[in-house]
Amino acid sequence: MQLSIIIPAFNEENTILELLKKVNNQRNKNYDLEIIVINDNSTDSTKKLLESNPALYTKFISLEKNLGKGGAVREGLKIANGSYILFQDADLEYNPEEYAKIINIIENFNADIIIGSRFLSPEYTRVHYFFHKLGNKFITGLFNVIYNTTFTDIYSCYLCFKRELVDPTKLKSNGWSQQAEILSTAVNNSKIFYEVPISYSGRTFEEGKKIKARHTLSVIYMIIKKRLF
Repeated sequence: MQLSIIIPAFNEENTILELLKKVNNQRNKNYDLEIIVINDNSTDSTKKLLESNPALYTKFISLEKNLGKGGAVREGLKIANGSYILFQDADLEYNPEEYAKIINIIENFNADIIIGSRFLSPEYTRVHYFFHKLGNKFITGLFNVIYNTTFTDIYSCYLCFKRELVDPTKLKSNGWSQQAEILSTAVNNSKIFYEVPISYSGRTFEEGKKIKARHTLSVIYMIIKKRLF
């Protein structure tokens, strides 16, 4: 089995190399990791650091124009070869050591979609912004009602799915709503969904966190749009 790890990066000079080292530490003889890094036209030294350390990834794309997280992810999906896709943020909020839980579900249950949930009794969770958690609860609840699912954390970074379920050339969103677009598409095309508990070490805005409360509006619109159309 090959698992493609999609890592979009924008101005992550402080964490990108440490993150990639952690990802590489998850290599296992039972599966192959394809590590795809997309530099989203960073203005700091992210690109330079990546170009100087080619041994840490399988494929590298450096965008000449900032496309946003969704656009960067789409470019990575276009060149992915793995039977499964897994998203990984370029910061250190999520620990790649959790991959083993996701891979266990793939191997034992042939799941179509696996989400790493921060709300299923994780070993630890760094206390983070109240309105981020409230927004996540709301959009997750809305998704569950519309799609008849029981997810607990649809906007976890760790979304894993069979590559065949989503055609990247048909993805429209370049922003934060793209995860809702991908998950909605994958759910519409599949039947077997799982979640696993993961730990979370969320960072503050001062530490580089980028998602804002206003992004919730586009996510809600995308969830409803994909169900109706």
